[in-house]
Amino acid sequence: MSEKLRWGILGTARIVRKTIPALQETKNGEVAGIASRTEGKAREYADKHGIPQAFGSYEALLASPDIDAVYISLPNALHLEWILKSLDAGKHVLCEKPLAMSAVEVEEIARKADETGLKVLEGFMYRFHPRFGKLQDLLAAGVVGKLTFVHVAHTFDAGGDDNIRWYTGLGGGALFDTGCYCVNMSRMVTAQEPAGVAAFGNYRDANDGGQIDTSIAGVLRFPDGATALFDTGVNLERRNYLEVTGTGGRLYLENPFGLLEEDSVLEEHHFGQDTIYHKVKGENHFVRMGEHFADSVLNGTPLRYGLADAANNARVLEALDSAARDQVVAAAHSPGLVP
Repeated sequence: MSEKLRWGILGTARIVRKTIPALQETKNGEVAGIASRTEGKAREYADKHGIPQAFGSYEALLASPDIDAVYISLPNALHLEWILKSLDAGKHVLCEKPLAMSAVEVEEIARKADETGLKVLEGFMYRFHPRFGKLQDLLAAGVVGKLTFVHVAHTFDAGGDDNIRWYTGLGGGALFDTGCYCVNMSRMVTAQEPAGVAAFGNYRDANDGGQIDTSIAGVLRFPDGATALFDTGVNLERRNYLEVTGTGGRLYLENPFGLLEEDSVLEEHHFGQDTIYHKVKGENHFVRMGEHFADSVLNGTPLRYGLADAANNARVLEALDSAARDQVVAAAHSPGLVP
C-alpha cells in the first residue's frame, strides 16, 4: 500500500461535493477514482475535482488495483450490497450513515469485515469535531450534575418530489436520514443504550408505494434515568441544535451537525449565573474523519467506534420506526384521549 490511502468514491450524490474536497485535503489520503452508473457522470465529477480516474460502473472501480478504500455515498438501502462487494474486492469502507437498514444487516457486515480483516466505519462526521471532545470533557467533569434530559433537533427541507428520501425502496424517510444523527448523539452523550423508546410520526405516500415518514418525534429512556427527546424531519424549516440538561446546569450547542469551519461556541448555563462560553476552534469534521480512517488503515490504530456501535444505533432506529408506525395504527382505531 502507498504512503497515502488511495480513495475511490462510489456514487455522485450531493454529499460528495463536501466529502471529495475534504478527502483531498487530508494529509494521509488522496482521491484516486470516482464511479457512477455512467462514465459520463463520473467523468464530469472527476474533471471538476481533479480526480485521476473515472469509472462507468461501481464494479469497475472495485476491480481497480489503484484503490485501497472506498467512500460510499449511495442511497441507504444500497449500503449493505456495496459494502459487502467492496469488502469482497479487498477495499476498506467508509460509508455514509446509516451504515445499513437494520441491526441484522450491520451484523452481516461485521462478519464480513472480520473474515476479510478490512476496516469499516459508519460516517458520523460530527463525532470528529473538537467541540464534541470539549462537550464530553465538560460532562465528565460533572458541570451539569446528574444528566436528566438530552434534547436534539435536526430538520431540513429535502425539496422536490423526485428526492430519493420519498422512496421506501431506497431507504428514504426522516428517521433513517436525519433521525439517525439524533439517536447516535443521544447514545453518545449518555454513554448508554436506551432501555425503552417511544415515537410518533407523520407520513405521506411514498413514490414507490407504501407510507414513508416525513417527520418523527422520539423519546429514549436510559437506564440511569436520563431521557433523550428528539425531533427530526425532511420537509421542515432547518433546525439543528443540542441541549444537555442536568441537576446542576445546562449545555447548549447550535448547529452540532453542520459543517462548521468557523469557530463554534458551546454555552454553559447555571441557574441564572453568567453564561460561560467555551469557544472551540473550527475544523472540517469530514477532513478529520478521513484522516482518522486512513490512519487506522495505514498504521493499524483502532477506530474511534466500531460496528457494534453501528448495530446498536440501527437497533434503536428499528424500535423507533416500529413504535411510530404502531401509533399510526392505534390512532386509526381510537376515538382519542378526549371524548
